[in-house]
Amino acid sequence: MSKSKKKTPQQNKPTQSKQVTVLAAVFAVAFIIMIVALSIPKEAERGEFVPPAFDSSAIAGTPEVPEGLGYSAPYQDGMAYRFAVCGNVLMDGKQALVYFTNPAENDTWTKLRVHDESGNVLGETGLIKPGEYVQYVTLTKELAPGTPIKLKIMGYEPDTYTSAGAVVLNTQIGGAA
Repeated sequence: MSKSKKKTPQQNKPTQSKQVTVLAAVFAVAFIIMIVALSIPKEAERGEFVPPAFDSSAIAGTPEVPEGLGYSAPYQDGMAYRFAVCGNVLMDGKQALVYFTNPAENDTWTKLRVHDESGNVLGETGLIKPGEYVQYVTLTKELAPGTPIKLKIMGYEPDTYTSAGAVVLNTQIGGAA
């Protein structure tokens, strides 16, 4: 019978040295991958808030709205801000006539979104500062008279963009503008 040879501590050193080298190389590669991954700029993730821009078509002042458009300022106690908008929304091509107004006495910025019955966004304004209004909102498509829509009005605290609340008004498209 032959005796099996036992490895001496000196014979184990080359194997241990190789293991340490391999582990160090794996660690270095993982570290480099982590550095590269963290340095790549990310796009806004789904659900991440992106501050809206101000509306370039906003007009300073209070609009003179023709009769019959149902222009009103729905307000209830406890609301953080006021606004005015047409309840009878008329279409001019893909333009919805809304006269969306942020009264000068507000301390909030406001924004209007137009939704279809399913909740899809059809168009929206940018932010409107106090004392400004937007006459039209451009929609993604022309809507026929009688089409139900929802007007969602959102308020934002200046500079922080903290929500000041939202209001949804159900209405429909009226006749042509």
